[in-house]
Amino acid sequence: MPQIHTSTIDIEYETFGTSSDPALLLVSGLGMQMISWPEPFCRELAGRGYRVIRFDNRDTGFSKKFEGQKTPSMKSMFVRKAFRLPMQAPYTLRDMADDAIALLDGIGVETAHIVGVSMGGMIAQNLTATYPTRVRTLTSIMSSSGHRSLPQADGVVERHIFHARPNPDREAVIAHTVRTVELIGSPAFPIDAELLRTVASMAYDRCFYPQGFARHVAAIFQDGDRRARLRTIKVPTLVIHGREDPLVPLAGGIDTAEHIPGAQLKIFDGMGHNLPLQLWPEIIDLIVEHAK
Repeated sequence: MPQIHTSTIDIEYETFGTSSDPALLLVSGLGMQMISWPEPFCRELAGRGYRVIRFDNRDTGFSKKFEGQKTPSMKSMFVRKAFRLPMQAPYTLRDMADDAIALLDGIGVETAHIVGVSMGGMIAQNLTATYPTRVRTLTSIMSSSGHRSLPQADGVVERHIFHARPNPDREAVIAHTVRTVELIGSPAFPIDAELLRTVASMAYDRCFYPQGFARHVAAIFQDGDRRARLRTIKVPTLVIHGREDPLVPLAGGIDTAEHIPGAQLKIFDGMGHNLPLQLWPEIIDLIVEHAK
């Protein structure tokens, strides 16, 4: 797949659709590669008249790895967050927003519809607030404003994802990934076990890089409260969230919508912290109608 190269970043990306169509940039979540946006999902969006772009965030997939950067331990990061101590992060979510702009510059896209999921929603919020003239519309999915008053992740989910990291053995990592999706997924829309294992295997075989996950967590914690930035956003904004999200509870999505002037909020009953195949048609319709 192609890459763009700048003095600070190398970004792996893939496009779907026609280059003359309006661009729609998909931003992935915490530690996730661009394949977390499934190819059929991307092709369906492209078929609706968009040039769809997915890419590997820094420290994932085939984009640049920030080796040698000192990162606090996961325990230290959670302690610092709890006691409101300064967080030292190798880079910030705003840096990651700059990466997305560098990608758009590199492929000659002046403006784009920005769609971010989870941490990708946080990056998309920063991008929109910092580069408003580059954004046509913003769609923030299962994300948050980052305000301290908001409820945190379910305790079992938090311990599994952030404190029970598996050894690097392929089967152990795949099993951990499968269990993660089982814990955070959508209660009303179960995933076929064989498909889930296939997707987890693909992700491991493409790039297993847990160091990037830790640096992403540091960037999220360092970013903190985005409410003031959200209030500056003027582009049309859609917020999508699952009512049963155990990782980023629904209150995070509601708070995001409440602090972006004129934002629309769509809540899906039975949806957790994933994009269930059964909801793809409605979610894609929402993104496309919003972009129009």
